[in-house]
Amino acid sequence: MISLSDFNHDHSQHSVAVSVKNLGLTYTTSIDRKPTLKARLKTLGRGKKHTRIVRALVDINVDVHYGTVLGIIGSNGAGKSSLMRVISGIVPPTQGRVEVYGSVSTLLALGVGFNPSMTGRDNVYLGGLAAGMSREEIDKNFEAIAAFSELGDAIDTPMRTYSSGMFARLAFSVAAVVEPDILIIDEALSTGDAKFKEKSLNRIKELRTSDRALILVSHALATIEDICNEVIWLDHGKLMARGNPAEVIAAYREFVDARKSASSDEDV
Repeated sequence: MISLSDFNHDHSQHSVAVSVKNLGLTYTTSIDRKPTLKARLKTLGRGKKHTRIVRALVDINVDVHYGTVLGIIGSNGAGKSSLMRVISGIVPPTQGRVEVYGSVSTLLALGVGFNPSMTGRDNVYLGGLAAGMSREEIDKNFEAIAAFSELGDAIDTPMRTYSSGMFARLAFSVAAVVEPDILIIDEALSTGDAKFKEKSLNRIKELRTSDRALILVSHALATIEDICNEVIWLDHGKLMARGNPAEVIAAYREFVDARKSASSDEDV
């Protein structure tokens, strides 16, 4: 269950921005295994499909407080994006609950809200409205968003003509200018050039205030260590560790190295 509390008043009386309790996410996927002819004949007429149950998140408990910049690390398939999608309200959890105290603006959700056949300009409005802004607020902020994105005249061309870097720039610019209570950034900084990346990181640092919570998902461990004051490490949907960025990152690196040497010993 997801509940969004309308929290327009002072956050200081509610220091928790996001509360995740006993969260589980399970989905069923069809196995893409090519069945043998014999197996196909056996299942013929019964319409039996090979399905596999994937436990993307397993019993996650996390409270994110205002003033926290939480980094989420883990290898591919660890459940990082799944957790972001559930917190953002894009995907409902299979079990447990997420409570969000504040307005959430997520890059992930903003990107999802964009329409590729519309221009960048129109998508700023679309994304802003999706993030809970009024049309007047977007009008007021439009120039700042356009300037931050550095897209120039491209802002008036359809987004399907954009590179992934341009797409990420616009999504980030909307989120960064909106200044939400809770900002979720999912790997958006991995696209785009070094100069824009640095500008984005500086903007995130500016957004680090006591009345805002930031959640950053990234493979860039140095960035996570630089920006975050708390880190959680996920592996196969389970919460492995939480705490001081340097300590959690060190434990994760050790785990990855051990896994690498174990797999090189086996013939895989």
